[in-house]
Amino acid sequence: MKTRITELFGIQHPIIQGGMHYVGYAELVAAVSNAGGLGIITGLTQPTPEDLEREIARCREMTDKPFAVNLTILPMFKDVPYPEYVRVIVESGVKIVETAGRNPEPFLPAFKDAGIKVIHKCTSVRHALKAERIGCDAASVDGFECAGHPGEDDIPNMILLPRAAEELSIPFVSSGGMADGRSLVASLALGADGMNMGTRFIATQEAPVHDNVKQALVEADELQTRLIMRPLRNTERVLNNAATQKVLEIEREKGRDVDIEDIRHLVAGEQGRKVLHEGDMDAGVWSCGMVAGLIHDIPTCAELIDRIMSEADEIIRGRLEGFLGGS
Repeated sequence: MKTRITELFGIQHPIIQGGMHYVGYAELVAAVSNAGGLGIITGLTQPTPEDLEREIARCREMTDKPFAVNLTILPMFKDVPYPEYVRVIVESGVKIVETAGRNPEPFLPAFKDAGIKVIHKCTSVRHALKAERIGCDAASVDGFECAGHPGEDDIPNMILLPRAAEELSIPFVSSGGMADGRSLVASLALGADGMNMGTRFIATQEAPVHDNVKQALVEADELQTRLIMRPLRNTERVLNNAATQKVLEIEREKGRDVDIEDIRHLVAGEQGRKVLHEGDMDAGVWSCGMVAGLIHDIPTCAELIDRIMSEADEIIRGRLEGFLGGS
């Protein structure tokens, strides 16, 4: 399958593994890329720029296929030396970067000078248009269904994707609620050039997370996510657990007076790491999309991607062409 995204990034299948904190390590990234998709190392999961440099080198030992690095630009609980992370990405010879969060414009000259293609995560058409204007090569359009931060507009992909197709000139992929061949065909029909999967790739054999987490995704349905930090206008979709319920309780009690300091002990990244790496399922909140309802097994990345492409082919050549048969 050839799309503008496969051509832009030099990949076989229009499937991207999004950057995920404490998940996007070399093992998963290389497995996705080796299977014909685009794996993405999560830059800020690496504690220092030097650690990121080593992780990029480690990934290169596992794959000779294209892979990317995610750089999320957000207010953090500690100062982040973004210019140093950018320097490492450039000097390591990475050719694709996924940016997310705040406007990546300050870093684009360095990426462009190095011939790096940039795909920016956007939760609205206006943000995607801004990404196009400042010179991003592609966009990842995240619908309200997505894990993590869906923005504040609450627009699901059935509306957001065709709106993006109406407005954008650059290629874009769907993100949020993507899990299988049906997701890919629907995304293409709505105007996208491929799809980005986050939560679905957590439930794979190569994902470097605790088995408790993978099993929780298999057991969850589409009703098991919650939205936290809405009063702070920093909404995050997470799986329901004891920590999530505590955050929601604090938000209800504090109302408009709630502050990040009131919930920091539950939402800080270290608590999410305990969930993902140690399997302590109530240690903190952790990002999860509604797509959990479509996750029923824990395949290898190659099995998952091959299955998606086979399903997509069957839908396009069988089911959809059948509708055009006539008598």
